[in-house]
Amino acid sequence: MAESENIVVETAEKIFSDLADAQTINHDKQGSWKAPLWQALTEAGLPLAWVSEDCGGSGASLAEGFGVLSAAGRFAIAVPLAETMLAGWLLAQAKIASPEGPMTVAPAAPKDRIALNADGTLSGRARGVPFAKDAKHIAVLAHGAGLLSIALVDPAKCRIEAGLNLASDGSDTVTFDKVAPITIKPAPKGFDQTSLMLIGAVARSLQIAGALESMLDISVRYSNERVAFEKKISKFQAVQHNLARLAGETAAAMTAASSAADTIANASSFDDSVFLEATAAKIRCAEAAEKGAAIAHQVHGAIGYTLEHILHRYTMRALAWRDDFGHESHWAVELGKRVAARGADELWPLVASR
Repeated sequence: MAESENIVVETAEKIFSDLADAQTINHDKQGSWKAPLWQALTEAGLPLAWVSEDCGGSGASLAEGFGVLSAAGRFAIAVPLAETMLAGWLLAQAKIASPEGPMTVAPAAPKDRIALNADGTLSGRARGVPFAKDAKHIAVLAHGAGLLSIALVDPAKCRIEAGLNLASDGSDTVTFDKVAPITIKPAPKGFDQTSLMLIGAVARSLQIAGALESMLDISVRYSNERVAFEKKISKFQAVQHNLARLAGETAAAMTAASSAADTIANASSFDDSVFLEATAAKIRCAEAAEKGAAIAHQVHGAIGYTLEHILHRYTMRALAWRDDFGHESHWAVELGKRVAARGADELWPLVASR
């Protein structure tokens, strides 16, 4: 990691450590921690990290932004940081300046489509849009007359049906009924909805991997504190075996997510290598989230299921993030189609090249 990337990630970690402590948040039933955290993130330029300075952002690299998302996963923060970063990145593709405040991006599912009507308005429905009710603006990818466009939309002009994911964070349905966008411009040549889904999938993969790191740390620490039958439960072979499995799932998720992030950060387009890395990362991280959450709760026993304990903040979000920007079943099918289309002779060269 370059020195500049270290600085950006260290800044994010310092903010999260100071203002997003899991235990403090767990006891704050009013959500008063959110405003100071968002203010600090904004002052550091992190929500618009992927937006160039001439478009209102801080001009950080993709690699630096991915590092921030990994750190955000380790703290399992429940504010639209990743969503605002993705929205700013999408708007930047069309040279649209990003406004201040939290944003989100639509669609957030591969099969949802927003249509650009002949009169320049937008119509369609996007399901599972993270934090749509909390967003001040929505960055939208719209299809119209064989062309793709990127638009900035005022959420007040849309119909938003509130929803919650497994972690009780916003996962809303946004309906566009001939909504006039604030700004709309053509998407760059070669850009498509799959490109948006892939970078969103990698963002979620990094967050899942980060959450798994924290699950492992919390579980190891608890096993060294909890005493049963007059000895620490970390001394029991069954517990040691489970912790080793959790460490393996965490390492696999971190490796897959980091590799995908590096590939996108160094790629000039969303080619087959990016598709392979991004989809494989989402599939593997989703699998690790399921197995890792089960192991972490098994190690903790009943206490891990209580709202008073911080474990659920990480396990529930890791499980919820599996569905955003394409769940693992969707990407497994799409990856299979892509590999099959290339033919048997191309399979090994493709896999071996990564």
